[in-house]
Amino acid sequence: MKVLKLIVAVLLFSGTAVQAQEIADHALGLRLGDSDGFGAEISYQKSIGRYNRAEVNLGWRDSRNFDAFKLAGVYQWVRTIEDRFNWYYGVGGGVGSVDFSDIPGLDEGGAFVFAAGNIGIEYNFDIPLLISLDFRPELGLLGYDGFSDNFDFDIGLGIRYQF
Repeated sequence: MKVLKLIVAVLLFSGTAVQAQEIADHALGLRLGDSDGFGAEISYQKSIGRYNRAEVNLGWRDSRNFDAFKLAGVYQWVRTIEDRFNWYYGVGGGVGSVDFSDIPGLDEGGAFVFAAGNIGIEYNFDIPLLISLDFRPELGLLGYDGFSDNFDFDIGLGIRYQF
């Protein structure tokens, strides 16, 4: 409980102590990467306020142990580091489907639900281009028994067109 109170306090005070530059109304692009294989996601960001946005990613994962298709959504707070560099953090979750059919001894898989956090850095170019590197830990909550209790460290490189 003490940890939860500390996290809430840090989030509340970080919003009042740091100013951020305005973010684009919309950004559309790709987010590439994964913790143990290759993943590609179509990524869309929509500003919700001056310093907040929602990010939705629809993607596919091809790892050593499984193939997965998933939809993830994250609410983000954006803060300025320096000039055009920002850092951001957020919380969210998603749904997906996993396939283990290529691995002997496992059944075919199924659907799952996960919770996610997000932290990253980004650079906003003079042209309407945004490049980012982020870390999105994911924790399986419900779904396929062999996958639902997994913890995944998802690392991604994003490139998005802003409009």
